[in-house]
Amino acid sequence: MLTITLKIDDSINEKFLWLLQHFSSDEIKILEQSEYISDDNYLRSVEGLVQSIKEARNESIESGVTLDELDW
Repeated sequence: MLTITLKIDDSINEKFLWLLQHFSSDEIKILEQSEYISDDNYLRSVEGLVQSIKEARNESIESGVTLDELDW
């Protein structure tokens, strides 16, 4: 099964949802509906993230780690 994320213009939203309703629930399921938010606005909405980035800018390069040292 394939999952697709779409950004649908408001002008066709009703028509698109109408189309989806003509498939069975075995064929298509709407997993989530939400208003579009840009990546920048989303990241800014995460509490503390902007401040954390600002603080990280002040850290010296020597206190960082390489990708090889990260424990993924």
